[in-house]
Amino acid sequence: MPLIRLQGITKTYGEGTTAFQALKGVDLDIHAGDFVAIMGPSGSGKSTAMNTLGCLDRPTTGAYLFQGVRVESLTRDQRARLRRRYFGFVFQGFNLLARTSAQENVELPLIYRGEPAAARHAAAAKALEAVGLKGWEHHMPSELSGGQQQRVAIARAMVTEPAVLLADEPTGNLDTQRSREIMDLLWRLNVDHGITVLMVTHEADMASYARRIVRFVDGVIADDTPNPHPAGLDKPAAAPTPPSEAA
Repeated sequence: MPLIRLQGITKTYGEGTTAFQALKGVDLDIHAGDFVAIMGPSGSGKSTAMNTLGCLDRPTTGAYLFQGVRVESLTRDQRARLRRRYFGFVFQGFNLLARTSAQENVELPLIYRGEPAAARHAAAAKALEAVGLKGWEHHMPSELSGGQQQRVAIARAMVTEPAVLLADEPTGNLDTQRSREIMDLLWRLNVDHGITVLMVTHEADMASYARRIVRFVDGVIADDTPNPHPAGLDKPAAAPTPPSEAA
């Protein structure tokens, strides 16, 4: 059985003459260890699909199975627990707390879990080291480049050791070089840590890192194509940037 299965998923916003059907019967299987890029024009349904996959929104009809569990039947609190346990999120806007250090930002999901301070500190330091930010733990977001801030956001997403990392336009605010660094990092998390990566992107260059490219058009999946040669396939892990070389 796949890790995630969507069967006949629909999503309608509004009622009556103002109703808008964002998803129109989506079927999608995602297996553990997949790296899937979700693409499509504005209004195609890709963001609604991502919100559904991340348990941030419930479908109007259809079945969403995560490890065989019917997610759409869970209560709000049960879905929240599912998110905290199995999902990590990375957004285009970084969403870091401005007056909080990199380490403290990364620790936030563990605070919500009720982890003791010593365990939080150790896990956050390990996550920051994994994204190449060892030595940057006590820097504030204003002291970091855009690429470094996104690395902090990725460390925050992975500190809970999620099964699935959902990335919504993770390179949208970055220049070309920093975008490639972030994509190399997501690739290494997928390959080395076995994290399933689901990424929404408008950029074909970024989608080329994925093992599959799923294209949405008008609320349905128009194309689901394997990518036999992902861009990150033969790339070595990038060396961490030392603090003395801050951007």
